[in-house]
Amino acid sequence: MANSSFGSLLARVGLDWFILALLAMIGLARLFPEPGVQQGPFSLSSLAGYGVSLIFFFYGLRLNFEQLRAGLRNYRLHSVIHLTTFLVFPAVVLAARAVWLTPDTELLWLGIFYVAALPSTVSSSVVMVSIAGGNLPAAIFNASISSLIGVFFTPLWMSYLLSSTGGDYDLGGVIGKLTLQVLVPVVLGLLLNRRLGWFAERHKAYLRYFDQFTILLIVYTAFCESFERRLFADYSAADLLSLAALMLGLFFLIYGFITLVSRLLHFSREDRITALFCGSKKSLVQGSVMANVLFPASVAGIALLPIMMYHALQLIVASILAQAMARQRDTPAPVIQK
Repeated sequence: MANSSFGSLLARVGLDWFILALLAMIGLARLFPEPGVQQGPFSLSSLAGYGVSLIFFFYGLRLNFEQLRAGLRNYRLHSVIHLTTFLVFPAVVLAARAVWLTPDTELLWLGIFYVAALPSTVSSSVVMVSIAGGNLPAAIFNASISSLIGVFFTPLWMSYLLSSTGGDYDLGGVIGKLTLQVLVPVVLGLLLNRRLGWFAERHKAYLRYFDQFTILLIVYTAFCESFERRLFADYSAADLLSLAALMLGLFFLIYGFITLVSRLLHFSREDRITALFCGSKKSLVQGSVMANVLFPASVAGIALLPIMMYHALQLIVASILAQAMARQRDTPAPVIQK
């Protein structure tokens, strides 16, 4: 009974076992980094790489051409979501970085910009839109397309940042690796949707656990490398609290921007909700996958820290907002007495 009450309390504030497991993986990497830094075809990092390709294969298997074709019509909504995700987000962080960057926080700013360059998340965006009563087909379409666009736009943005700071960055090689690891499995799954889509739908709950387990493995191996090289030694608890406050401020800034644009464009309530939840969220799945390709193993843990914080905070805040919108929708309008 106590466990059930505790689980209900966590769900009410937007937390679940997965966020707690992410924190546990960081603690495990701090105590036992050796297994995560080993290399080889059957090492933990290699197994995580194989799992990533399977994640995106099953993701493509759940898509179908009819959903994608139907979603193309609402171009104004799509434009707001993707322009915010891939242009407004990075522009805001670049402006803030120019003001507050210091030599001591350069690696953290790299991770913060990485958050801004990532695509939107799929599953939690769709769930929040569904709870709040938004345009669910448009949410599915935009969240799915965002993941595919991110294969190209995220490396482009990271190429711009790293080249501007004098870093060596092989853009073609990065996009090639991501295409093989992400895009090819998605396309293969999409082509097999008619024959095997039923399997992915029937077992989607188990596949979600597989996704989460793979992300936990990626996070563990990334932080093992960072702890092994003592990259967190220079960061205090105050630095991490400041990072969390910055991530929360970024979320609300983008949320406010989308609210304003949605009103100026006279979006319906359903489209406004979809724009808010799809345009303000970032994908931990894509972030975990791309970090292994975009960054050296030695800094991948620090690069992942901001997206992990953003992921946890966006789930908590978005859950509270979605439930408030659902209550507002279900509350009957007051009768005006004449």
